[in-house]
Amino acid sequence: MISHHSFCSSTCFYYIFLIDYEDLVELAPGKFQLLRREPEISEADQVTLYSYKVQSTITSRMATTMIQSKVVNNSPQPQNVVFDVQIPKGAFISNFSMTVDGTTFRSLLRRNCGRALSHRPEQKTLKTFNALDVWVIEPQGIRFLHVPDTFEGHFDGVPVISKGQQKAHVSFKPTVAQQRICPNCRETVVDGELVVLYDVKREEKAGELEVFNGYFVHFFAPDNLDPIPKNILFVIDVSGSMWGVKMKQTVEAMKTILDDLRAEDHFSVIDFNQNVRTWRNDLISATKTQVSDAKRYIEKIQPSGGTNINEALLRAIFILNEANNLGLLDPNSVSLIILVSDGDPTVGELKLSKIQKNVKENIQDNISLFSLGIGFDVDYDFLKRLSNENRGIAQRIYGNQDTSSQLKKFYNQVSTPLLRNVQFNYPHTSVTDVTQNNFHNYFGGSEIVVAGKFDPAKLDQLESIITATSANTQLVLETLAQMDDLQDFLSKDKHADPDFTRKLWAYLTINQLLAERSLAPTAAAKRRITRSILQMSLDHHIVTPLTSLVIENEAGDERMLADAPPQDPSCCSGALYYGSKVAPDSIPSWANPSPTPVISMLAQGAQVLESTPPPHVMRVENDPHFIIYLPKSQKNICFNIDSEPGKILNLVSDPESGIVINGQLVGAKKPNNGKLSTYFGKLGFYFQSEDVKIEISTEAITLSGGSSTFALSWSDTAQVMNQRVQISVKKAKVVTITLDKEMSFSVLLHRVWKKHPINVDFLGIYVPPTNKFSPNAHGLIGQFMQEPKIHIFNERPGKDPEKPEASMEVKGQKLIVTRGLQKDYRTDLVFGTDVTCWFVHNSGKGFIDGHYKDYFVPQLYSFLKRP
Repeated sequence: MISHHSFCSSTCFYYIFLIDYEDLVELAPGKFQLLRREPEISEADQVTLYSYKVQSTITSRMATTMIQSKVVNNSPQPQNVVFDVQIPKGAFISNFSMTVDGTTFRSLLRRNCGRALSHRPEQKTLKTFNALDVWVIEPQGIRFLHVPDTFEGHFDGVPVISKGQQKAHVSFKPTVAQQRICPNCRETVVDGELVVLYDVKREEKAGELEVFNGYFVHFFAPDNLDPIPKNILFVIDVSGSMWGVKMKQTVEAMKTILDDLRAEDHFSVIDFNQNVRTWRNDLISATKTQVSDAKRYIEKIQPSGGTNINEALLRAIFILNEANNLGLLDPNSVSLIILVSDGDPTVGELKLSKIQKNVKENIQDNISLFSLGIGFDVDYDFLKRLSNENRGIAQRIYGNQDTSSQLKKFYNQVSTPLLRNVQFNYPHTSVTDVTQNNFHNYFGGSEIVVAGKFDPAKLDQLESIITATSANTQLVLETLAQMDDLQDFLSKDKHADPDFTRKLWAYLTINQLLAERSLAPTAAAKRRITRSILQMSLDHHIVTPLTSLVIENEAGDERMLADAPPQDPSCCSGALYYGSKVAPDSIPSWANPSPTPVISMLAQGAQVLESTPPPHVMRVENDPHFIIYLPKSQKNICFNIDSEPGKILNLVSDPESGIVINGQLVGAKKPNNGKLSTYFGKLGFYFQSEDVKIEISTEAITLSGGSSTFALSWSDTAQVMNQRVQISVKKAKVVTITLDKEMSFSVLLHRVWKKHPINVDFLGIYVPPTNKFSPNAHGLIGQFMQEPKIHIFNERPGKDPEKPEASMEVKGQKLIVTRGLQKDYRTDLVFGTDVTCWFVHNSGKGFIDGHYKDYFVPQLYSFLKRP
């Protein structure tokens, strides 16, 4: 699901939201779903949903869906509007744009440092207009197309279907009256799925090979093959967390699954909590008697205790390995393990990477491991890595009353193996960049898709050779495709996507790279794959878990993220702000000491002259991370301070120079994983000789001098200065304070989504190293203006392979430090740039003087009292 949140000023009359996403439709026969969620409206009488349109075009399985919504603000006051769209699993977002009162903000693809979060609307409003259109264009031919009733008869006769040999159109346009739950109701019944079921004609066992525009796509879904016997072990979590609905639904599903086993199949059941039990210690033929006995065994399961995933998987692997080594398995059979669990390990081996290693080292290469994670307490990424590395797939199962049907649906996908060791070959040298072309198994009801590039100048037809092993023979399947077969067909239909081959190749390639990245054996390999994914994302304008969409207006001076905020609050800054001009006579007298000319407040939209930020600074970001740059050593040393909301920390205290910088902590809205994060929510600068105090919070910038006080807004762009102190504000981004044109401090504003359940707005501060402070300057940052000598040596692998450890000698102490990455947001406020640093643990103990609590001060402008 993608959420975009926008805040409209009283001068804004309407929004038009537009989002495109692309997905590969799975056929056999397939189901294409338009999963919909309309915008959430803050005040139903003040904001009207004027229109909601969905248009989807499917060209050879590649679906491009455009969703457009127009919302009108009838109130003179700002209103909140949430644009929520639920998209299919695996789909990629390719475009987002927003028109606000005639001004269009378009999307840019940018790197993202976190994961997208989701939001499900709770308020339903009457939809005044809906239009959904689906066009299906299949050169292979459409075998059937059907739109099932998913609205309990409410829209009987509303979907209009027109179908030809290779093209079809489905139109869904209910009237306003038809959309109401009842004739006098305001509530809508349009809250669900429009499902289009269709399949294509398949006449060639070697599949359909389509070539166009320098790319080819090969669809392969043979039928009329005898099933291959399977050896299957069900490994079921029966720990205490499975108690209730989850266990009841799992038992119900298993009884049906066992009944579906064929007589030539062999199976057993393993159930585990802190202990591991087996229904049978070896594989048993799936006779009716044995199946009935296994069902009775499962019905008696009583969930309790912990979770020992490691031992359960190793037991299953041992049973299959032993049977294979003893020659008890049909050499043409397929061996499968299906793991069902709802949580992380709590007993036995707890380290997920160790479990993954144990499985990899013990499992034979003829076994496929499938993982089903029930609910959200399980580490789904771990299950994906576990299965992807061992020739299987993982799937999340939602723990509710529908769990049983989800489990059975998954089993149906792997219940009928038809081919083993399927290999696709394209022998001509003009073919390059082929996606995954070897598959351990092919299951009935699925479809294999392979894509690649080719040079049409070097050949006029494309040859493919498929080799595979079926239940009773070795297969060699060949096919040829002409270069110009699709040209005439696609040109005759305005809805056909002439770029579908390129999009489909990019879709498959990025998915493949994401899977490879999760299994990368080294940090260097992971970085290399990440670079490839980012480049592919930018080249093909596809949003991945490593990227996000940023929208900006045509002038490029207003920008915001188009997807939901990532976990890291520093990645979520940026929003649309509508500020106001400030009259020159509101500037305090201290800022205009005659005869020095005043650089007065600049009007909104004017530019503040900026200098290039210095490459090396001392900085504090996030919760809070201190990064200290030591110029002589040319090293960044970093540490965290874990304290309480409300505490004031001294950053710089220099009584001789009369300069103080303090920061007050604010807490997150609630703890995350048992820890309440804190951030700088307010910073105080005191220049004693000038009698100038500057308070910067996430809400405003307040300047005090003598008896005068003046406030600036983050929505202003402005400069104010007196003889020595200059304050520059760049709207919604940064405040720069300069003293005597020699010493500067920057404060960055990080905005997060206001409805975020945990994160809050916060500030980052950047201080370049300087010799302008006195030798007695102190504070968490100030003490390092006099650089200590450090010696880092004995670099070695750490517990995390991406974070090596080393020893550091500093101030007469020897510390263990860890190398990692932090962020510098000065040149990229949304995503930041990576900074390598050596991390000192325990709140900087041994690197800073004394204990971090020694740096508490009572007031925002207090000097630090040193012992």
